[in-house]
Amino acid sequence: MSDSSRSLIPSFLYSSDHHRLFQSPEPSTTMTHVKSRPLIPPTSSSNGTSFAIATPNEKVEMYSPAYFAACTVAGMLCCGITHTAITPLDVIKCNMQIDPLKYKNITSAFKTTIKEQGLKGFTRGWSPTLLGYSAQGAFKYGLYEYSKKYYSDIVGPEYAAKYKTLIYLAGSASAEIVADVALCPMEAVKVRVQTQPGFARGLSDGLPKIIKSEGFRGLYKGLVPLWGRQIPYTMMKFATFENTVELIYKKVMPTPKEECSKPVQLGVSFAGGYIAGIFCAVISHPADNLVSFLNNSKGATVADAVKRLGLWGMFTRGLPLRIFMIGTLTGAQWVIYDAVKVLAGLPTTGGVSPATTLASSVSA
Repeated sequence: MSDSSRSLIPSFLYSSDHHRLFQSPEPSTTMTHVKSRPLIPPTSSSNGTSFAIATPNEKVEMYSPAYFAACTVAGMLCCGITHTAITPLDVIKCNMQIDPLKYKNITSAFKTTIKEQGLKGFTRGWSPTLLGYSAQGAFKYGLYEYSKKYYSDIVGPEYAAKYKTLIYLAGSASAEIVADVALCPMEAVKVRVQTQPGFARGLSDGLPKIIKSEGFRGLYKGLVPLWGRQIPYTMMKFATFENTVELIYKKVMPTPKEECSKPVQLGVSFAGGYIAGIFCAVISHPADNLVSFLNNSKGATVADAVKRLGLWGMFTRGLPLRIFMIGTLTGAQWVIYDAVKVLAGLPTTGGVSPATTLASSVSA
């Protein structure tokens, strides 16, 4: 490749690192361990050196920067896509939480929304949802994978296997703390747009309106309740999923995970995710009611929310809909997340303890 051509192409594309996206063909004796087919035909430069785009199935080294990057992108896609897709259900849920007298149940909330806002009312808040949950998903999944490896390294393979659930809990909690800081501003806009029809059309006018009336602090006034909702939710989500998937492969599947086809493994991911989602919905529902109330009521406190909703109401209002919504959401998230990992040449999540994965990556 000539110097002038190099100047037009980012350096990482022709780096000597074995994880580069573009790489020169090696002699056949050194390539026996990789059977990849280029996506486009090789092209030759003026000096006779050819290069080709690495195939999606080329193996990514476990716990390498490329591995964590793939997990981050997968998390961004799985959370952004799924949360945006269930925006209509989210609109109904939030309105039932905020105004239970007007939106008495799912049927009432659906009819009232249709009557007052039309079908367009069910898409309110989709843009802050897409941006907020994409950012949250990137940090949630990327940092979870990093934290799981980090804590396993600290305690060592023996204790990582013995206390694997604690590794899952600690890793997911650490990731969610950061992820919620990214989500909180968009969550504040989303709730206002969905529950106050005259407040704003969407993100473009809703975000400046909150900043103008309450300052940047107004975007983060729901952060502590959001942590209260999301941290237990995510701890339950990841720990339940990991253990459920491991149990399915041990007790239900007739063959080991490594011998199952990729579609079967993705089916296990969905089943484990749906089961985890049910537990997530129940444990985080009181805080979800609290977040909706505080973001909708200017100057309201936690005590105001408890007084208005009541303890029983905080635990039960909108819960059946949320169980269905979160179960489906979580199952779909794990399928998308693991599908992206499969496309990157990585194994699906779960089925083995952190220590087992760590040991196999070290021996490789």
